[in-house]
Amino acid sequence: MPKSDQHWGSPLAHQRFKAVLVALICIAMLSLSGPAWAGLPQGNAVKDPAAILRDALPFDQQDIRELQHRLEGTSNDLRAKRWSALAKAVNRSEALLNTRRATIVTALPDALQGEADALLDQVAVGLNTMREKVDTSDKPGFINSRRSTLKDIGAVEALLVPSDYTVEIPAEFDALPRLEGRATVEIQTSQGTMIAVVDGYNAPLTSGAFIDLTLRGFYDGLPFNRAEDFYVLQSGDPEGPAIGYVDPKTKQERHVPLEIRVPGEPETFYNETFEDVGLYKATPTLPFATLGTLGWAHSAQALDDGSSQFFMFLYEAELTPAGLNLVDGRNAAYGYVVEGFDVLEELSTDDRIKTIKVIDGDDRLKPHA
Repeated sequence: MPKSDQHWGSPLAHQRFKAVLVALICIAMLSLSGPAWAGLPQGNAVKDPAAILRDALPFDQQDIRELQHRLEGTSNDLRAKRWSALAKAVNRSEALLNTRRATIVTALPDALQGEADALLDQVAVGLNTMREKVDTSDKPGFINSRRSTLKDIGAVEALLVPSDYTVEIPAEFDALPRLEGRATVEIQTSQGTMIAVVDGYNAPLTSGAFIDLTLRGFYDGLPFNRAEDFYVLQSGDPEGPAIGYVDPKTKQERHVPLEIRVPGEPETFYNETFEDVGLYKATPTLPFATLGTLGWAHSAQALDDGSSQFFMFLYEAELTPAGLNLVDGRNAAYGYVVEGFDVLEELSTDDRIKTIKVIDGDDRLKPHA
């Protein structure tokens, strides 16, 4: 197939996307009194990459999760400067921490309980600081304190992931590398540097392929070969006739299946879209809901021929609202940019990747069988 066909969809698919999007907008404008988005998921998805990554951690301790969601849920009151409601939320969070702290800590292996205790000490300090910021109506101070407190909560949640956690992967994919856990990468571009977290808990094969190619230096020097305003920025197309990574041993292009996890579903979906399995209103564990979502490209003709090309979702609230985009369930997300959003917004097809480096988690990459 032509090199230009290997991406998140063909030019024809993109034209169809635009047509559907325009139609949906027109329906909304013409039917403001009715359910203009009937049949589609509601646009109330979480849009903060840090929160998405926290929610995607696979552990079973609901007290710390409740504490996380209580603090994240203060955003609406903060925007409206409802200080009395914020004070109640912080007080309730402090009460939850005080009454459930021992339960949270004892859910961890003995060797990790000391580290968790120290992190929860920092959470307690953060909650106290947040209360002080509420008392002085200091909105920026509250935001900064909440961010650092949620980071500490996320660190506790990461400790709660079982050390032997694995996702069952069909044997037909044994030849592919996989990432067991998470890795952090530094993406240096001609416009500056971005940091991204790659999630092998929920996309082990997709993440494994990306980290494997990163460690091989495959992406270094490659251009951004496709840029769709407010939609995607893509790279990973190697020089020459190949449209993906050719394994030097087999001389064949390595293919990675479409891989999507959905909360509450016992198994990962491989090479099946949401339409294929009848989950029209589902939200994947790793949704395309924020600027800098990392997605794996495949052709318009097949779901299982993604090889090396990836894209970064250019989230635009009015054009691709969280929970209402047409990418979830059709492409695999496998991570998120967490720093360098200003750089991402400046990139175009005039730019290129200088290098991608794994700065944490390279030891979690497991080679193929």
